[in-house]
Amino acid sequence: MEKAKLEMVVGVFVFVGILCLAYLSIKLGKLEMIGGDVYEVEAQFNSASGLKSGSTIEIAGVEVGRVRGITLTQDRAMVKLAVNKTVKLYTDTIASIKTRGIIGEKFLALSPGGGGDPLKPGDTIRDTESGLDLEELVSQYVHGKVN
Repeated sequence: MEKAKLEMVVGVFVFVGILCLAYLSIKLGKLEMIGGDVYEVEAQFNSASGLKSGSTIEIAGVEVGRVRGITLTQDRAMVKLAVNKTVKLYTDTIASIKTRGIIGEKFLALSPGGGGDPLKPGDTIRDTESGLDLEELVSQYVHGKVN
């Protein structure tokens, strides 16, 4: 009887451990459950250098979503954004690629506007600003091509 009781306690302990691990993987890994509380919009950039899938999307320094993917469309970078449903974006929203610190990771900063019509899932943000490419600036300076 003691052995059965011990096996039951160990089984419950292992099950709870697996649940905790799954919870932490989702929360700390920034994974989303299928159908999460987000909607997708797109933004086109001349350059998405340094931005990657999983990069954060912020408004006023507060995380409001994640970059879902980046593809090449003609000669521009098409960035898919997964934005929290509680955040309302409008047609006059501006999307800018920014850097944390001097050489930190890239993230997407949104200025939501408010004067246009609300964006619907699948819509495209028209006003974008590509990030500053420090390597390109240094290269231009070294080769004397800076104005």
